[in-house]
Amino acid sequence: MYLVAFVGKERETYGQITALLNKFEAEKIILIKDSSTEKFPQNAKCEIISIDTSKDLLSLKTILKEKLAGSIKSEFEVALSIASGNGKEHMALLSALLSLPVGIKLIAFTKKGIDFLT
Repeated sequence: MYLVAFVGKERETYGQITALLNKFEAEKIILIKDSSTEKFPQNAKCEIISIDTSKDLLSLKTILKEKLAGSIKSEFEVALSIASGNGKEHMALLSALLSLPVGIKLIAFTKKGIDFLT
């Protein structure tokens, strides 16, 4: 399963995403971040997609759909972390993924470890 995670500008959420990168056994990790976000720790499985989040919601969705289409060709379902970022960014990402179409399992790193929020 692929892991898709949004990396927002707020550094206090980076621990959540870093824990998923280190603990979740993903085939591939796609990190979506604002183009102005500082460097974010990554590993060999990571692909970085930088976007300008100042654009309007529909433009963001279109950009994300185009960029994700090449990365998520044969996947039926992805693990998705939206622990970082804001509502507009989350809505654009969710809409883009569902438009591909691909199924979504929300994932989080909790005190118990990795949890799917089903």
